[in-house]
Amino acid sequence: MADSAAAAGGDPGDVVAFSALYREHAESVRRFLHLLSGDRELADDLAAETFVRLWNARSRLELATVRGYLFTIARNLYLQQRRRSGRQLPLEGEHEDRRPGPDDRALARADLSSTLAALARLPEIDRAALLLRALDELPYEEIGAALGLTATTARVKVHRARLRLAQARTGSGPQTKENRP
Repeated sequence: MADSAAAAGGDPGDVVAFSALYREHAESVRRFLHLLSGDRELADDLAAETFVRLWNARSRLELATVRGYLFTIARNLYLQQRRRSGRQLPLEGEHEDRRPGPDDRALARADLSSTLAALARLPEIDRAALLLRALDELPYEEIGAALGLTATTARVKVHRARLRLAQARTGSGPQTKENRP
């Protein structure tokens, strides 16, 4: 292992620390990218590239900010890929529902499909903010840093994205003073 670490340009301690970072954050980065892109293979490729870039920047990395830095790299890679491809892939509803009964499964699939479709219709920055908060439980300060926003703006984007998803799920329009209960 020491030989492979030296060949990779780092000392064995770097490789061990990087391996620990990878084990801790790889699945979250991959999940974030899958939900942004809707393509599992693309998410795997972008997640791998994210960690390659992290490795290349390891000399200026601060452990306190590594999670936000990873999501920033991942999102930027996704945006670069999206600009290159010129189109956005639809989110796939390949999520298994473990509830019993065919009726329950059919209803749950329809609900999931409509929620994923509503998620895909959100503006990319709103979707990214919501996913970082909901899936990875990042604090608003880190979400803001990852997306180039203030913490307050990140909080507002997450709140509004949640409202839009809830409205899409219930089929209701936006709440106004006139139609509030």
